[in-house]
Amino acid sequence: MNNISLEAAVTLPGEDFSRVALTAVSVELLRKLWDQHGPLMFHQSGGCCDGSAPMCYPAGEFLTGDSDVLLGRFDIGAGVQPQPLEFWMSKEQFNYWSHTHLTIDVVPGRGSGFSVESPEGKRFLIRSTLMDWDVPSN
Repeated sequence: MNNISLEAAVTLPGEDFSRVALTAVSVELLRKLWDQHGPLMFHQSGGCCDGSAPMCYPAGEFLTGDSDVLLGRFDIGAGVQPQPLEFWMSKEQFNYWSHTHLTIDVVPGRGSGFSVESPEGKRFLIRSTLMDWDVPSN
């Protein structure tokens, strides 16, 4: 597995630890996609198949609501210009993954559904590790 390059800013009330990180390879791909598509966002839905991979969309293209949780916020900008990127997850999926730290990595393959990395011959992948501290239940 690639090394973690960037941890997300904490977004959940009452927490002081990051729940999501990006590998160096994912940051590199996201910067390329940002240049092509503008501001981006991730959404991780529940289920299997296409729903099990994090989907990367142009920011605002996937509408989030009360059934989603903002797990982290990144700045993937390499220079002075900030490039904010949010990572959202369905509440239902978060209930299952609440005790894990998620790392977004990139592997060869075709991205799922409408995820913007599809034409690149690469896809985003979640790698999870159990956290070793107590996490309040939601």
